[in-house]
Amino acid sequence: MICTGIIPARFASTRLPGKVLADIGGIPMIERVCRRAAPAVDRLIVAADDIRIVRAVEAFGRHAVLTSPDAPNGTARCAEALALIDDDADIIVNIQADEPFIDPADITAAVSCFSDPTVDIVTLARRFGPGEDISELLSPDNPKVVMDSRMNALYFSRAALPFVRDVAVEQWPAAASLHLHVGLYAFRRSLLPDIAALPSCPLEKAERLEQLRWLAAGYRIRIAMTESRTISVDTPADLENARRFASAHDHLKHPLP
Repeated sequence: MICTGIIPARFASTRLPGKVLADIGGIPMIERVCRRAAPAVDRLIVAADDIRIVRAVEAFGRHAVLTSPDAPNGTARCAEALALIDDDADIIVNIQADEPFIDPADITAAVSCFSDPTVDIVTLARRFGPGEDISELLSPDNPKVVMDSRMNALYFSRAALPFVRDVAVEQWPAAASLHLHVGLYAFRRSLLPDIAALPSCPLEKAERLEQLRWLAAGYRIRIAMTESRTISVDTPADLENARRFASAHDHLKHPLP
């Protein structure tokens, strides 16, 4: 299978404008994402909403295309980028532009699920275990997912799922199987235009989670497991955290290719 990674990159981020070009340890965040993701895909493209991102990406030797600033979400931006290039990929991976330390093994794990011909969409989840800070589980900023016996998603929510009745919340991780959703998506190429064209649905509007429109439309989403703890950069505080992490780990656990 040929796999193309697309990184939808918005300059007009609401909480931290221009964050994809933010310096992290002397390297723009978008360059870090590209370096981390490149070994796991056959081709890598940045789908930008601003010419400043395109120029920055081209300056460090990667391919970028300029897409509409009005794309409603990353999936739509990926579909638009794919229509602008000559690409024969079987699998398209939507890689988040604000995760500068993404593990390429996570991309590989997602793509490997397509060896099952019944799989059309894949995303990731991480087990939330005993001893972790329960506030991470309860935070609406950390989406959760529950799965069926075949590892297909049943539901995604900003609420903690499942609710463990008659057990103190601090004991939930020991009493039940709880999973945080990790927002990387992979699609069969033939499906992406249809997925991107789906209208929103009431569940998505309530939770503000795009993948709920796919479930509501009847698509199945396979879950691949990861143990990675991603660092997403959404706020100035997140950016400072990423800079501290880079300073401490660039030469150890996360060497850049």
